[in-house]
Amino acid sequence: MDTSPPAATPPPPKLPPREAAVEALMRLAAEQPWNDIEIGDIAREAGLSLAEFRDLFPSKGAVLGGLSRIIDRKVLEADNSDLADEPTRERLFDVLMRRLDAMTPYKPALRRIAYALRGDPFSMLALNGVALNSQRFMLAAAGINTEGPLGRLKLQGVVIAFARTLETWLDDDDPALARTMARLDREIRNGERFMERAEDARRLTAPLRAIGRSLLERRSNKGMRAPRNEDDGNPLGGDPAAAI
Repeated sequence: MDTSPPAATPPPPKLPPREAAVEALMRLAAEQPWNDIEIGDIAREAGLSLAEFRDLFPSKGAVLGGLSRIIDRKVLEADNSDLADEPTRERLFDVLMRRLDAMTPYKPALRRIAYALRGDPFSMLALNGVALNSQRFMLAAAGINTEGPLGRLKLQGVVIAFARTLETWLDDDDPALARTMARLDREIRNGERFMERAEDARRLTAPLRAIGRSLLERRSNKGMRAPRNEDDGNPLGGDPAAAI
């Protein structure tokens, strides 16, 4: 009979410092109010010195932005080849649901953070910039172009649609996420209709924009044209003394 002690379970692999800080913030945010968390708390929880933390992130909000990049990577690293033959709406729906799946381990923390930031417009504005960058890659994963005249509008529309879906997701404790999926489908359809109207408006106003550009170019060319001189033979003017 083997009486030797069981082999010790190896410790989990150590996370890179940036990920360790993000995970630390999520653990703290799941247990205590967002506004009570200090950068020193995050550093201690992550096993980092303040100097190391400062090299990684300038603020607590930046750590939250770091979570967004981690979620981006999880979605983008997944095999999305099965979406290639799907309609555009279905591709976007699947990519955004995969994003929510990647966010699920952090749901308790995100629920408390979302509640705390509702009355903080500056934080919400900063997070909107983070969301724009993330959704640019989500749209790319879905094979949707974000360049061109309406690209920025399309991008901001997806950010708003996902934020509204997130409100439902945070309160949806059904494992099937039926309410969340219904909300996301509705938001995507609303976004499609809005973009169709925006594209129609752009086509209708194309002649007016062309006329406006033509007028601006004429005015610009007129302003750059050299003034006529009374003495064409003397480029410096009619007074011979001006040549001295």
